[in-house]
Amino acid sequence: MTKHMQVSISNSQPNSVQQWLAKTPWGAVCCMSFSAFIIYSCMYGFRKPYTVATYNNLYFLGISYKVCLVVAQVIGYMLSKFIGIRFISTMQPIKRAYFIILFIGLAWLSLLGFAVVPAPYNIFCMFLNGLPLGMVFGLVFGFLEGRKTTEIMGAFLATSFIFASGLAKSIGKWLLLKWHISEWLMPFVAGGFLILPLLVAVWFIQQSPPPSADDIAHRTQRHPMTKTERMAFVKTFGLAITPVVIAYGVFTIVRDFCEDFANELWIETGYKDNASIFANMSTNVSLIVLAIVGGFFLIKNNYKAFVAAHYIVIFGVLLSAAATLLYTANYISPITWMLLATTGMYLAYLPFNCLYFERMLSTYQMRANVGFVMYIADAFGYLGTVLVLLIKEFITIKYNWVSFFSGLFYTASIIGTLLIAVSLIIHHQLFKIITSRHDK
Repeated sequence: MTKHMQVSISNSQPNSVQQWLAKTPWGAVCCMSFSAFIIYSCMYGFRKPYTVATYNNLYFLGISYKVCLVVAQVIGYMLSKFIGIRFISTMQPIKRAYFIILFIGLAWLSLLGFAVVPAPYNIFCMFLNGLPLGMVFGLVFGFLEGRKTTEIMGAFLATSFIFASGLAKSIGKWLLLKWHISEWLMPFVAGGFLILPLLVAVWFIQQSPPPSADDIAHRTQRHPMTKTERMAFVKTFGLAITPVVIAYGVFTIVRDFCEDFANELWIETGYKDNASIFANMSTNVSLIVLAIVGGFFLIKNNYKAFVAAHYIVIFGVLLSAAATLLYTANYISPITWMLLATTGMYLAYLPFNCLYFERMLSTYQMRANVGFVMYIADAFGYLGTVLVLLIKEFITIKYNWVSFFSGLFYTASIIGTLLIAVSLIIHHQLFKIITSRHDK
């Protein structure tokens, strides 16, 4: 045996961490859950801190500068989702960790460009920031899907959306208020705090073992998808996922407005100089949603869990509407309103990111992966966000932020309930057809 061959074999041996994770299933679940949570929380530190800045008295083409930045970033993020329909669905597992670090690194460099390139040209830097970050979710979830414990790990990943958004904005607000860092440099500095935990978490998640034979038996084996397989999936499930994609688009719009313009809402309701309100609110919402969504792991039957996911989405949007109604009737405070309303909205939004499509693939035993169908939904969701942002800016309507958010919650409740109910009916019929074919 040559020296080269000996080195190759020794390098292929699992290290002590990999060996321990392979022998300790719940240790692997904890390691993967927290690693995914930290990675995506860090990603938000490169995406959201700028939203706590106001960029007052700045306009470009007659549009407020902050809206221009939000639109530019969301367009980049949206394009990333369309690209990701193919890119993520064909991703080889061995390359995931490399691309996570590469894409977040590129996003951080774009924030440096945002700090040094003068306005209005630095708007393009925010577009470049969103473009690579849109890929990160699919890369991280690829480590988690297709396992009996995917809901637990996916719940940790998905609730990082809530926690991390508040944390990123609290860091940004703290840098502005306490360190008096400029609005232009602050996003880059905020990202610097998260480089080390990001690298550590990526290393740990890369050590995770592949799904076991038992995992595959309870779910399905997940593969990179060919073009033929992607077309077959759309042909079979195109009609069934259409109402879900539209509903998810509505939820994405509301979620993005809650994240990007929460600062304006809190200023309007009397919390102008409270930097901790973002992290406090997001932590409370995260814990509630984590307990509910993670609990789906207890439902062993894939079809029952898939049906239950529809009901939790409907409950979420109705909770948002009920909380808004109570607030406008002066029964609850602004903080209680946003706690209940955002909890409800995330109960509607997050299942699609961690359990809905996971259980859908397991129910129908399709040769596919979550990244493909998730990125279809995400692409059209962010397209809707861009359109609403532009409509809000170009159509002159007198409103305040409380009225605007109230309208969003009511609209999401009505549209979401109807569309998810339609989806449930379609899948009920489709499941009967497909199972009858298998029985024959």
